[in-house]
Amino acid sequence: MRYTKPFYLLALVISGISSTYAGEVNPSTQLYWGDTHLHTSYSPDASLNGNTKIGPEEAFRFARGEAIEGHSGQIAKLHRPLDFLVVADHAEYLGLLPRIRAKDPLLMKNKITRRWGDLIASGKEENTWKAMFEVLHDIEVNKPSFKDNSIMRSAWARIIEAADKYNQANKFTAFIGYEWTSMPKGNNLHRVVIYKDDGSRASQMLPFSSFDSEDPEKLWGFLADYEKRTGGEILAIAHNGNMSNGLMFQTTDFDGNPIGQQYAQTRNRWEPLYEVSQIKGDGETHPLLSPEDPFAEFENWDKGNLTASAAKEDWMLQYEYARSALRIGLSIENKVGTNPYQFGMIGSTDAHTGLSTAREDNFWGKFSVYEPGLHRLNHHPVVKGKLGKAYDLWAYEISASGYAAVWATENTRAALFDAMKRKETYATTGPRIRVQVFAGWEFTKEDAEDRNFSTIGYSKGVPMGGRLTIATEAKTPTFIIKVVKDPDGVNLERVQIIKGWLDNKGDTHETVYDVASSKTGKPELLTQWQDPDFDRQQKAFYYARVLEIPKPRWTSIDARRLNVEFDGKVPHTIQDRAYTSPIWYSP
Repeated sequence: MRYTKPFYLLALVISGISSTYAGEVNPSTQLYWGDTHLHTSYSPDASLNGNTKIGPEEAFRFARGEAIEGHSGQIAKLHRPLDFLVVADHAEYLGLLPRIRAKDPLLMKNKITRRWGDLIASGKEENTWKAMFEVLHDIEVNKPSFKDNSIMRSAWARIIEAADKYNQANKFTAFIGYEWTSMPKGNNLHRVVIYKDDGSRASQMLPFSSFDSEDPEKLWGFLADYEKRTGGEILAIAHNGNMSNGLMFQTTDFDGNPIGQQYAQTRNRWEPLYEVSQIKGDGETHPLLSPEDPFAEFENWDKGNLTASAAKEDWMLQYEYARSALRIGLSIENKVGTNPYQFGMIGSTDAHTGLSTAREDNFWGKFSVYEPGLHRLNHHPVVKGKLGKAYDLWAYEISASGYAAVWATENTRAALFDAMKRKETYATTGPRIRVQVFAGWEFTKEDAEDRNFSTIGYSKGVPMGGRLTIATEAKTPTFIIKVVKDPDGVNLERVQIIKGWLDNKGDTHETVYDVASSKTGKPELLTQWQDPDFDRQQKAFYYARVLEIPKPRWTSIDARRLNVEFDGKVPHTIQDRAYTSPIWYSP
């Protein structure tokens, strides 16, 4: 392990191909790696779980490749620097806990925040849990115990200052952002909000928190208002939905009304991406949703909601996972004319340590109290079922996932943001697997093997995130795919195309095609594939899933390093993977 001691609206019309992109298509895109969801000590739950010193500045420095000392005295460092980072601290009580720890006089005058300070100062774990549950309760019921915008304003200014300080064009991109933490009845509806802008615009309005509203439509209203008032640009990324207990991708709005065209258009506009994989489990699909998919059982967090107050019920699952949501989107589009769930894929960490690590052999936990060590292999709770005693969740169940991969023209806020809006992105569960996918009507096997793969792809088709319309002739969609292993990782086992479609009766279906594979693993997989079951009258989506060969999970690596027997109820190995943004076909 890495420990050292003290430890792409140009309508491109070629043979009926269209793309949804704005601006000129540039075949010289490059692949950039980053994390769009990282918390620091400015988030209350991060601070209450041991992060008392790694703030926004340290987080940006670490992502750029610097070594940072953790809270246990171990030294953390990335194997390779990231290209971009979004510090996404919770808007609710933003920057409050550091001020409590410093015994800010304003906070000591309030009996609730003073109580939290006393609980923390006691040094007792049970008292810290009490403070944690009280803070979570405020956010859950949407009623803050402490109201003073000066605390948020000060913290927001420091976050903006740090991002602008470490943002260096074509070297490292530091985005301004935060997390809107809606969790009605403990169900996770979180969104990460990302700004294209610098501090001169982002500072004009304070972050919109769930204390303002826990309704996503109100958040989208804030985003629209921000762009109107500042002339800037902004977007939101839905948190993976496996702890939303069926709320993330419903067929109704927040108030229970059937989704109509306006809702569908608004969500499609403001939420171009979905965080399919992160530390709190994987969100591509589930065995009960995809029973014919042998790889559906992967890092599933399916016990209940965020606060452990309500257990999971099987009916909830279809409204929580990416593949089923994409199918639901086709169905809603068929009824109202717009697809609210036409999202691209990314992964990110959601680590609260300020340390953006996602490799199995360099994993620093979700919270600072779970830095590498024996305790995180034991039955130590990350989520305690105290509010309803629905379930407990243990440290060894945390996933090391994930990272966001973006195909952009350059490493700048503007270029990366534009690529995110057009969904030319993909997710990995940690390894930096290089993936390119293009769909068109005339791709050949030779195209897949040509050294000018990208140029051919952009000139004859659309990349991930794009849309195909019907060809002028009766043709079948053809894909070219190029995948290269992480230079520091294991070989590739297979590439698959996952297809979802809407039949003539209005029902949705899915199937998984193996399009390239190697039993022993290869460093590179290239292929050209044509849909053998294409019906030109049926709407469909296609995305690629790439699987590595199995390797040790972080838990096994920890156990080996510590020379202990690990008898946890999780696999000792993992088959890390990548998920590309879909390409949609519309008649």
